[in-house]
Amino acid sequence: MITQQTIQQITNRIDIVEIVGEFVKLKKRGANYLGNCPFHNEKSPSFTVSPSKEIYKCFGCGKSGNAIGFIMEHEKYSYVEALKWIAARYNIEIEERETSPEVKQQQQIAESLFVINAFAQKHFSKNLIETEEGKSVALSYLKHRGFREEIIEKFQLGYNLETKDDLTQSLQQNQFNLEYAQKAGLVVIRNESAMDNYRGRIIFPIHNQSGKIIGFGARIIKSNDKAPKYINTPENEIYVKSKILYGTYFARQAINKYDECLLVEGYTDVVSLHQAGIENVVASGGTSLTIDQLRLIRKHTNNLTIIYDGDSAGVKAALRGLDMAIEEGLNVKLVLIPDNEDPDSYVKKIGATPFREFVDANKKDFIIFQLEVMLKDAGNETAKRSAVVNHIAETLSKFHRAEDFTKQQDYIRQCSGILKIDEGGLTNLVNKLKREKITKEENRQTNEVPEPLPNQQPSDTEDTSALFINDEFQERNLLRALLEYGLLQWDEERTMADYIFEEIEQYSIENTDLNNLLNIYKDQYYQGLQPSSKSLLYYEDDIIRKLAVNLSVQQYELSPNWDSIMEGMNINNRDISRQDVVMSLNYFKLRKIKKMFDENQRDIEKAATFEEQMDLIKIHKVLKDEEQKITGLLGTVIFK
Repeated sequence: MITQQTIQQITNRIDIVEIVGEFVKLKKRGANYLGNCPFHNEKSPSFTVSPSKEIYKCFGCGKSGNAIGFIMEHEKYSYVEALKWIAARYNIEIEERETSPEVKQQQQIAESLFVINAFAQKHFSKNLIETEEGKSVALSYLKHRGFREEIIEKFQLGYNLETKDDLTQSLQQNQFNLEYAQKAGLVVIRNESAMDNYRGRIIFPIHNQSGKIIGFGARIIKSNDKAPKYINTPENEIYVKSKILYGTYFARQAINKYDECLLVEGYTDVVSLHQAGIENVVASGGTSLTIDQLRLIRKHTNNLTIIYDGDSAGVKAALRGLDMAIEEGLNVKLVLIPDNEDPDSYVKKIGATPFREFVDANKKDFIIFQLEVMLKDAGNETAKRSAVVNHIAETLSKFHRAEDFTKQQDYIRQCSGILKIDEGGLTNLVNKLKREKITKEENRQTNEVPEPLPNQQPSDTEDTSALFINDEFQERNLLRALLEYGLLQWDEERTMADYIFEEIEQYSIENTDLNNLLNIYKDQYYQGLQPSSKSLLYYEDDIIRKLAVNLSVQQYELSPNWDSIMEGMNINNRDISRQDVVMSLNYFKLRKIKKMFDENQRDIEKAATFEEQMDLIKIHKVLKDEEQKITGLLGTVIFK
């Protein structure tokens, strides 16, 4: 892990206008900068960058965050990758915490695999372009398939010579460990002799989200009935097939731009579509979609269009993984390529613009298409049609998010019409399956749920739930004041943070995320790291970062012109920090006291003995006195 000191050094150096300006053309507008949002299509700029607050905000699509968040969102990097990208830009040396020997060994293996893959890619590309065998066999094949040199270079395509150990010898000459070459799938041991694994094959490098090569797909050129058409890298520390979609690195920005991901089967489909200018496309490699692959797509968009061959195998391949896609909240469409064509051959046959028009015109709703296919197979057999009803109800029960309720009801209406069954009956079946799933999940978790306390009244929790919700506004306001003014002096001995900590020592923060933010602030404060709204904008935890952004941004701000209109009033420039802290604390404490007062009132009503009742009445008086003391300072305040 990168140390907090290094993170602070990076965040201190960051200029968000410089970082965002590398990807977005910005124009100064008052105190801020304005440009067209890189995350959605827009003609009028609504993407704002605030250098003073070190945040960006799009008022069109709603995306917002800090410089690190922008790199993560735009480049689809992890938090650590984004930090390293910015550190490299500003020539900041990364200092990382000591890790366990096991983790360090895994990191070393991963780095070794990245290095050996990068070397192999350069070797394969050199073979393709510079050797006689590569030019006459592989390059001529690719050009015959219609691939131009610029697309070959973009995807870093290569060729492994027919020679038994061409790559193996090169690896040994450059002091690479053949054990790692085996792990990477580049070398195999046969009869105690090391040899190349991809002999006589065109090589398709597979990149991760940051552009590093994690593996290879190797396609045979010459017809050989015994050899598989493709060989892929075996799974290792950096290559896990179920978590990879070919072409994601090259497609990520286009997917963001069009808010749609096109999914095809093969490597050549991706390369051909990119060459035609259709870049929001990735490939599954012909296997069933996994939950990790669907989540990878969802990082970029909620709209997935699957483009497969129109034969029966293509249809079956396309239908796999549908239920998982629904559970992940993806909107899935299906396009089948006609005339025994695949996306590669079809885009070359009709051209880029007609291909896009064909896709747009022939998108089929996945669920309805699945239903039609199953009904066609079922024919008039009652048992098979009954199975279709159960299957489609099972699919529709996968919609579990509140925002999908309308969509689910619309599907129930359409499917019941196609099936010619009662809509209410299908609704009941879907709800029954949802209840069964919930019950099954609850039963699974039974051992994990603590038993209720003796004599616990369920209504107690229900009665106070509204109070817990109301607490959040006051808690957020207090944390805002702490982030904004905590490092300023309260008096000669204490900062405002010290004062706030003392005043809230007897109170609790009910919101878990806000309480975590408070504890992180305290930890950093006592370490002398000087936490603030700006420093926490770059904290490693995404929830904390978003909280820091939301607490530091106000929907409305006073115009600086007020100071010139109202001379001598200093509306914008006067120091209100002490007043803000005191008011925030008092409103916070008043809310907490109000809740304790209400809870104590209920306890009085339930008191079993006179002595218990008298003790609670004393508590009631103390709370009432404290409440009146605070309201006297604030003026009349009424909480509902």
